[in-house]
Amino acid sequence: MLVREVMTSPAVTVHRADPVRRAIRVLYGNDITAAPVVDESGRLVGVVSELDLLRGEFEPDPRAALRPVPAAGEPPPRRVLEVMTRRPVTVTPATDVTAAIGLMVGERIKSLPVVEGGRVVGMVSRRDLMAMLARSDDDLRRDVVDALREQYPFGPGWDVTVRDGVAELSGPPHEHADKIADVLARTVPGIVRVKHIRRSP
Repeated sequence: MLVREVMTSPAVTVHRADPVRRAIRVLYGNDITAAPVVDESGRLVGVVSELDLLRGEFEPDPRAALRPVPAAGEPPPRRVLEVMTRRPVTVTPATDVTAAIGLMVGERIKSLPVVEGGRVVGMVSRRDLMAMLARSDDDLRRDVVDALREQYPFGPGWDVTVRDGVAELSGPPHEHADKIADVLARTVPGIVRVKHIRRSP
């Protein structure tokens, strides 16, 4: 499965000169945990997360401690460019989903900007990936059957079952057609494995 098949597009973006409070409202209003940061020409220059935006926005509450609260220090950041992560980890629409997951795990991040030609074309998040895995087996089976019929409207035919995202294709052996069917089934978002069960011709 490729990133372009699961990403959210178009991506919700913020500008580097935006006030921090505007970026907070953008993330909160769109129920996202991070957003790509773009410059005046729309090119990616960073990414900003909830934690980045929360930095310096709260002061200690005197009711929470017996000791006096220290005087306020430096004023909180005012612009996105002051808190954003520069040189963000990115993927392309053609990146394999397994590689994107590896980056999320390795970098401990929840989402990745999807970039093509220097421009943001989408965002892929853990929630996007979870949404694919949460699809029902009935929906997945329907999509697999449709994909096979589109490629082979007049045969060969397979009986298709899906259990927990694993597609089982049952039918007489057709070496070349089976390889294509395997690829087609794997392109259905939410299918995690494909098995072939051979029937006697």
